[in-house]
Amino acid sequence: VLAKYDDREIVLVSSGAIAAGLAPLGLTRRPGDLARQQAAASVGQGLLLARYTASFARYGRRVGQVLLTTHDTSRRAHYRNAFRTLEQLLAMGAVPVVNENDTVATDEIRFGDNDRLAALVAHLVRADLLVLLSDVAGLYDGDPRRPGTRLIPEVTGPAELEGVELGSAGRAGVGTGGMVTKVEAARIATGGGIPVVLTSAVHAADALVGAETGTWFHATGRRSAGRLLWLEHASSPRGSVALDAGAVRAIAERGGSLLPAGITAVDGEFSAGDPIELRDETGRAFARGLVNFDAREIPLLIGRSTRELARELGPDYEREVVHRDDLVLLAP
Repeated sequence: VLAKYDDREIVLVSSGAIAAGLAPLGLTRRPGDLARQQAAASVGQGLLLARYTASFARYGRRVGQVLLTTHDTSRRAHYRNAFRTLEQLLAMGAVPVVNENDTVATDEIRFGDNDRLAALVAHLVRADLLVLLSDVAGLYDGDPRRPGTRLIPEVTGPAELEGVELGSAGRAGVGTGGMVTKVEAARIATGGGIPVVLTSAVHAADALVGAETGTWFHATGRRSAGRLLWLEHASSPRGSVALDAGAVRAIAERGGSLLPAGITAVDGEFSAGDPIELRDETGRAFARGLVNFDAREIPLLIGRSTRELARELGPDYEREVVHRDDLVLLAP
């Protein structure tokens, strides 16, 4: 959630565009195919923003819509543009209302759920706090509908959630999310240094003023390059390259870039700028990065030095396949 609440800037990450478009299109339920979901979102986005505009206007607040796909945030230039837009809206006193751009998002470039989107937007705007709203009062140690279950008031690390029954997606909230996605969103945010409050929607004001409510997730990591978090948690790899042991060590242990000499094989169809997986000799994906070459070019590069490639193919080939600034190591 970034408008001012007292002296706080609030960003609202909202779902509901597809749901808002169902009735005007004569649909009684969320369609299963992507084309009709996109059509519903196209109708619903305007209706949803109109409701937010009217609601915030009662309190003298302006809103601005920001629609994102994973492509907008994993690529460096697009990431900067998204950040600048949100920053300027806040500077001008508007409330950014962020949603996934369902009208153009395909299965390959979807965030998957708005809880994950909220965690990543929190990193994008360098938030001090992420508030996740549900239809229950917080995280419980079991199904909250069962007698004897207990609200967990705080979580200091992932180990404390071992054995906690989260239930299936859709148990809490509406749409595509659920308690599972909310806890995963909390893990993404806290791992990057942002604390999280998970509470019910009726207690949103308490969370914003710092009152005790719901479940508090303590930050477990340090703030890091937000764009790389998007690359790790929101991008869908379009292919992969296999590396020899030396290249794996250079990347995983010494923070190096991926050079052509370390590649042993390529798989998939991708273009320069797409996210790909980097795989070790066992086939395990240990890193993800934005590739600088098309898939069809890489067989020409395999096992060769950049100097040799530049001499034979020209100076455009004297560069990394994946630069270290566009690469993130994956958790084992």
